[in-house]
Amino acid sequence: MQDCYSELIKLLLPEIIVEYFELTSYKEQEEILHLYLKEINLIHKEYGPFKLSSKGFLDEITVQDFPIRAHQVYLHITRRRWLNEDTGKVVFLEIVI
Repeated sequence: MQDCYSELIKLLLPEIIVEYFELTSYKEQEEILHLYLKEINLIHKEYGPFKLSSKGFLDEITVQDFPIRAHQVYLHITRRRWLNEDTGKVVFLEIVI
């Protein structure tokens, strides 16, 4: 059954979310839908030439997305923190929705 939800979510969410995040849970409250997403351990293509290692997660951010069937939609997104081993700087996936 979870696979059915995953396929449906792919049709509703932006491509970057579908490609780099997994739906870990969801909660429906009256007319609000909360989707909880966590970044998978996959280096984004823009960082391809760099040697990166995952170093935990950033704090969760919450973004209001377009309504679905009269429900407000909130995306609770947890992004990975990556260490660029070449520069020693921390990088993370910038999300524009």
